[in-house]
Amino acid sequence: MAYLLHHLVEQQAKIAPERNAVCYKSEFLSYSELSASVNEIAAGFSNLGVNRSERVAVYLPKQFETAITLLAASKAGNCFVPVNPVLKPQQVQHILLDCNVRVLVTNKARAKQLQPLISQCHDLQHLVIVDDDEPQQSDSSLNCISWQALQQKVNTNQSAHSMTDMDMAAILYTSGSTGKPKGVVLSHRNLVVGAQSVSQYLENTSEDRILALLPLSFDAGLSQLTTAFAAGACVYLMDYLLPNDVLKAIDRYKITGLTAVPPLWTQISGLKWNQEKAASIRYFANTGGHMPQALLDSLRSIFSDAKPFLMYGLTEAFRSTYLPPEDVDRKPGSMGKAIPNTEILVLREDGSLCTPHETGELVHRGPLVAQGYWNDPERTKQRFRPLRHAENGYPGQEFAVWSGDSVRFDEEGYLYFVGRQDEMIKTSGYRVSPSEVEEVAYSSGLVNDAVALGLPHPTLGQGILLVTSPSDTIDKDSLSKEILAKCRKELPNFMVPLQCILSEKLPRNPNGKIDRKALSNQHQNIFNQT
Repeated sequence: MAYLLHHLVEQQAKIAPERNAVCYKSEFLSYSELSASVNEIAAGFSNLGVNRSERVAVYLPKQFETAITLLAASKAGNCFVPVNPVLKPQQVQHILLDCNVRVLVTNKARAKQLQPLISQCHDLQHLVIVDDDEPQQSDSSLNCISWQALQQKVNTNQSAHSMTDMDMAAILYTSGSTGKPKGVVLSHRNLVVGAQSVSQYLENTSEDRILALLPLSFDAGLSQLTTAFAAGACVYLMDYLLPNDVLKAIDRYKITGLTAVPPLWTQISGLKWNQEKAASIRYFANTGGHMPQALLDSLRSIFSDAKPFLMYGLTEAFRSTYLPPEDVDRKPGSMGKAIPNTEILVLREDGSLCTPHETGELVHRGPLVAQGYWNDPERTKQRFRPLRHAENGYPGQEFAVWSGDSVRFDEEGYLYFVGRQDEMIKTSGYRVSPSEVEEVAYSSGLVNDAVALGLPHPTLGQGILLVTSPSDTIDKDSLSKEILAKCRKELPNFMVPLQCILSEKLPRNPNGKIDRKALSNQHQNIFNQT
């Protein structure tokens, strides 16, 4: 039975050892080869003296060594910390310091970039370089070792630490849109149950070929690995440079499953597709933000034989809801219902249950709820709390995660996103959901991306600013006026943006989502200028 993360691979290695597990640049590792490599590197970590639950960070693009490190840390009883490869040295240093990383696996170029800062990471003892057979020892006490040497660290049958599925398996760092990134602690149970749940509703099988586009430091990106391994499928590792690289990979490898965030889907929808190139896609899934209806319609016309899965999740609970493909037309705009083995509640501020169409906070309970934030008890108490309200009928000490998202549900229990509680716009005494304004902009067909922001205003409290990136075929001189005219036509006066600004490229955070915080900072004084 698979109850620890690495068990997923070991299980498949017994069932079908020669089946392909991972592909990287047209090279493949079978499940037996992957399992053997995991055992070797796990033994290497143990022989380095890495103790139970100590942190092993990997700072690499998506490649074989990246996937092997995550699984090997699990096998050795350590805790893996995937670091987004687009992060800068100071951001990486924060993560290394924050969770007291003991081992860092990286490449020669990245190690060189980090060199001035590594000496300040006093808990870091071992630096593993994957592309240098004889790494130079630093002047500090840091032990530099090659990947090959780590593989040859003698006893591959060394017994791992005794573990249960409640032990810490991973720390995923959020993008840090407000303050420094915080680490979300995930157990083996979180990861394994999440993999089983998601692969169940996506109907993954061993015949699937899943393209891993999202960062492995992002919960939805890591899920591409775990769901593939749970189903015995093959996952294709890819760090794309241009959207057209995605099209080429789908065509070349006959990819069957693809998950992305809305900004990437926008780029994918703008490519020159034909029926033959899109034919292999069995399903496509959205996460990391609301998918505009116009974009969904475009993708459904491209992948005409594929099932669309609209998903919602938060790092603190891995995945939470999905809208089944058969309900996409019947429930437009819905987040769907809870994924298998999860319960989603909509609660008022006092913890009581909301009624249909009443807005409340989405609260997630079940085995996917994370263990809290690393070394941050105050923020953990704010977000992870027991369900105590008497009418709910739940055990008083069972912890759930309060999402910070405002939602509502209809008479059939289908959920609808209203907005982030910390992003809700308060203008003229009204509360406005940014997504409602953005949806109107998207429905115009004039923009690729749209972000509605509430910014300080001398008389309104907050004024609404709409920032958009224009479509390529649009006359940009008249675009702002056309979008504002559509908003006036379809929205009440208090929801109409005061201004619409064009930007060729909106800032992204490391997970590919639009960086609302950066945009807010950039335009903070736009309504207060004299």
